[in-house]
Amino acid sequence: MKKWVVMLCSFMLIVALAACGKDQASSDANGKKSSEPLKVTLPTWTGYGPLFLAKEKGFFEKNGIDVELSIVEGLAERKQALASGKIDGMATALDVQVTLAASDIPVQVVWLLDDSYGGDGILVKNGINDVKDLKGKTLAFEVGSTSHMLALTALKQGGLTEKDVEVIQMSAGDAGAAFAAGKVDAAVTWEPWLSKGSEANGKVLLTTKDLPGIIVDTISFKEDVIKKRPEDVKAFVKAMSEAMAYWKENKDEADKIMAKGLKIDTKEFVATESGLKFLTKDENKELFGSESNKGSIYQSTENAIQFYKEQNIIKKEPKVEDIINSSFQ
Repeated sequence: MKKWVVMLCSFMLIVALAACGKDQASSDANGKKSSEPLKVTLPTWTGYGPLFLAKEKGFFEKNGIDVELSIVEGLAERKQALASGKIDGMATALDVQVTLAASDIPVQVVWLLDDSYGGDGILVKNGINDVKDLKGKTLAFEVGSTSHMLALTALKQGGLTEKDVEVIQMSAGDAGAAFAAGKVDAAVTWEPWLSKGSEANGKVLLTTKDLPGIIVDTISFKEDVIKKRPEDVKAFVKAMSEAMAYWKENKDEADKIMAKGLKIDTKEFVATESGLKFLTKDENKELFGSESNKGSIYQSTENAIQFYKEQNIIKKEPKVEDIINSSFQ
């Protein structure tokens, strides 16, 4: 009799454990928060400072998620890390998100960090006074990046094309450094290199103040990450909105934290901060809109798609709705 009782108890225990495992799997599939960190990469740029603010002030932890931030300057390296699954998300400009989607790396933008307003521009040597004067000159920028889009937009306004200049492939930071060292005639870069370069070897020809609405910095996650971990992404967005609310109320402290995270001088950070507009929770809601009433970020994305298609930089034309995900707002 004892033998049968033991066998029965063992059977019941196995069934219970199986049910428990099934319940756990069901919870994970239904979006239960994961213990795995969300890995996000970014280059050194003032606009990405809020990520470090959210981490340092504990807003990610408060919302039950662990976020790992890594700084990788080269766009190609960041794309490779995203494609290989080494990272889950990327902070980058909206138009870069378009090129990711077009190259079969499906991503969805869930948060808008900032709108560039003078923070990006073109440095030129003295003697170059108009875009037309760039003809035949060396122009450094990162091919396939936001800098590329800014360069092509500026050249088009001056009646030139990419074929009219000698393109030197460099990251935005390297382009600024190369210009400051006198190695190129012009460079598409961002702050602090706009200031450093103009002081060292020339002047700023134009910035995003002259070409507004082109560069919006965003955060995206891979499509499969969003599908598997919706609760983590929801918590991430909530933490970012709390970080921006904190920044509005505690700007001096927040600026120091963000500068430290990006490993740049606080004065330098504050100076470049004036060249962009950080976006809050309410501004994100307005720009994303809703399914029935889409916000302006959808049109900005469409503009980037059409621009890169016209320039033959992308072959595949992704759908705006596949890139912008407003469900977390």
